[in-house]
Amino acid sequence: MAVKQGNLPSELTSFVGRRFESAEARRLLSESRVLTLTGLGGVGKTRLALHVADEARRAYPGGTWFVDLSELQEPALLDQTVLTALGIQDRSVRSPRTVLIEHLGDDRALLILDNCEHLLGPVAVLVTELLRNCAGLTVLATSRAPLGVPGERVMRVPPLAVSTEPSSAAQPETTDGDAVALFEQRARAAMPDFRVTDANRAVVGEIVRRLEGLPLPIELAAARLRAMPVDQILRRLNDRFEFLTRGSRTAPNRQQALKWSIDWGYDLCTPSEQWLWARLAIFAGSFDLDAVEGILGGEATDEDLVDLVTSLVDKSVLIREAAGASVRFRMLETLRDYGRGLLLDEECAALQRRHRDWYRQLVLRGRADWISSRQVDWANRFDLDRADVREAMDSALRDADTADPALQMTSALLDFWIARGRLSEGRYWLDRALARHDGSVADRLDAAVADSLLAALQQDTGAGSALAAEARGLAAQLCDDTAGAFADFATGMVLIAEGELRAGIEHLERTTEPLRSRHDFHRLVPAMYWLGCALFAVGDLDRAAAVYREQLDLTEPRGEIMWRAMAMSDYGSVLWRQGSRARGEELLEESLALLRELGNKFGCAWCFEELAWASARRSPELAAELMGAADAQFTATGSPMAIFENMVAYHDECVDQSRRQLGQKGFRAAFDRGRALGVEEAIVRALAEQPPESAEPAAAEDALTPRELQVAELVARGLTNKAIAEKLVISQRTVEGHVEHIRDKLGFGSRTQIATWLLRRAEGGDGTSAP
Repeated sequence: MAVKQGNLPSELTSFVGRRFESAEARRLLSESRVLTLTGLGGVGKTRLALHVADEARRAYPGGTWFVDLSELQEPALLDQTVLTALGIQDRSVRSPRTVLIEHLGDDRALLILDNCEHLLGPVAVLVTELLRNCAGLTVLATSRAPLGVPGERVMRVPPLAVSTEPSSAAQPETTDGDAVALFEQRARAAMPDFRVTDANRAVVGEIVRRLEGLPLPIELAAARLRAMPVDQILRRLNDRFEFLTRGSRTAPNRQQALKWSIDWGYDLCTPSEQWLWARLAIFAGSFDLDAVEGILGGEATDEDLVDLVTSLVDKSVLIREAAGASVRFRMLETLRDYGRGLLLDEECAALQRRHRDWYRQLVLRGRADWISSRQVDWANRFDLDRADVREAMDSALRDADTADPALQMTSALLDFWIARGRLSEGRYWLDRALARHDGSVADRLDAAVADSLLAALQQDTGAGSALAAEARGLAAQLCDDTAGAFADFATGMVLIAEGELRAGIEHLERTTEPLRSRHDFHRLVPAMYWLGCALFAVGDLDRAAAVYREQLDLTEPRGEIMWRAMAMSDYGSVLWRQGSRARGEELLEESLALLRELGNKFGCAWCFEELAWASARRSPELAAELMGAADAQFTATGSPMAIFENMVAYHDECVDQSRRQLGQKGFRAAFDRGRALGVEEAIVRALAEQPPESAEPAAAEDALTPRELQVAELVARGLTNKAIAEKLVISQRTVEGHVEHIRDKLGFGSRTQIATWLLRRAEGGDGTSAP
């Protein structure tokens, strides 16, 4: 069985010590299927769990999967959160738990559930059901309390060992080794030239002893080296310790030690830093500077917010993380809890309102800008901001005065939920918003249509039909052509889901004209895609082709990817069936490359299927493999090929052609190979992205004419042959010839390889291989 990599996050800092705890955790994992690491906040449970999981990776060919639950406040979305962490995009009406059980199956996999303490009941139920149904699954949880599930082994994670006596240069070998090493490592992040030496060892040892060996306080103290030497850190710690224990015969316990060490770190912050620490605790997940300035910019502060954020990073209150080309920040749960505790109730309520309003505006901007070249950026942004967008929607739904914001936010995320395959989550939020029975008619119409569409895509036609009827009633109240068109869209999609394709087409055709006249591209583009898809399904290829061409004319100049890629896929298949085979296959390949960029697995499955149809005559083995890859993804996304009844004939024809040439045994072997491929592996196979075998790529590069290099650069920017022709003022046939010559000279099989080669060439690489 091939080993699945999983999704363990890379460690930002190296793991220190814990040899005994690591070995003990691995031993317990080998003896039990569920192990919970418990301990107080800041003791290092998450770091230990990640370290143990990384060391045990080879024992779990089904993958090692990390799920951070610290940002999740909605128990109803627990299963969806796990699905998302595992990279599962499901479009079916099945419950997320059923999907999760089916996906995990009997594979030997390790599921790490981190920060479970606020969801103990729901997590315990989930883990119990997963273990009962998934024979190869092992669960490693972290929590401040045990889960309480059958068969659970519990291992309490202690602080790093510290001696009860002060260390000294004369007696350096104490039990403070790991704690001192942690202090030194984190101190060097603040002061690169810092070292623990004979001269300062006793002081450092006393610091970690005062902090009870707790990793989080040690890291906070080490960060202070930017502002003060170790002697001063110890002196301030001692002053606070003596103040807290004055009049008491006993030292504080470790829970108290954690609090007073955070108190101490807080007291060492400037008033402005303290002010910001408390207010940043309003964020449920990671955030960027735009969010900080957008939510807090109106509050009075004597210092620049960017400078204050930087100061809190320097003091280890915030963690800085790279997210592609952007920078984000997050706060450890323990420090976030502390910060929230500093706010008065009225301050917290006011911050929640500003937080909700800012994320509402973010979501609405994303919707308005979705049909654009920034679509992928918006999808990635919504992924990164998932916890805070959920928090904002929940806040709006809980507030009696915010029906419209709740309806607006939930419906605005429709295309994002479709792109990421989170249809069940979308319906969860939309159902909640519509259940309030208030809000403006226009906003309720948007939400009802969005909810109906998601239900139709999940083949839940009963719910979809009821929501479409509600949409028609709301549209009647507005007496507006666009509102009526939008209600027709919902009705048409439900009819198509019910198999009433001709009736569905009539409704979708009534949808497009009013939307076209109003230039309502956000609604028009998806409506046109589904119209084209339905026409293709009934065999009306000429009309389908005309709809797809119009849609591409709308989306390509705007740089949109999601709907354009899906239209290109179907249009390519239409052209192939009409005899334009080379152009049809080219469109299919371009579509697959775009869908890869967006991360749409369902769309990729359709591309695999349609490329298989186009490949059956000349390459039956490839066709069988692509059908296997498509079948695996259709099953994984809950949309098996069989539900597309009018397309099954094309599939069956492809199977017959491939089987005749390969034989039953050869066909089955190739199909099974395809089923075993991951999405990225299947894309590489479909696009023939293999390293060229030519001796010297540099020679090939030299062989390209200036015009061919110019065309290659435009191909790399994602332009189609038609767009390149218009840009260079040459015929499309000439462009096609240039692209073919470029492929031949570089030894590439797809446009994606051309783009990859140019990227590596620009970066100074040799360009000899494709991803």
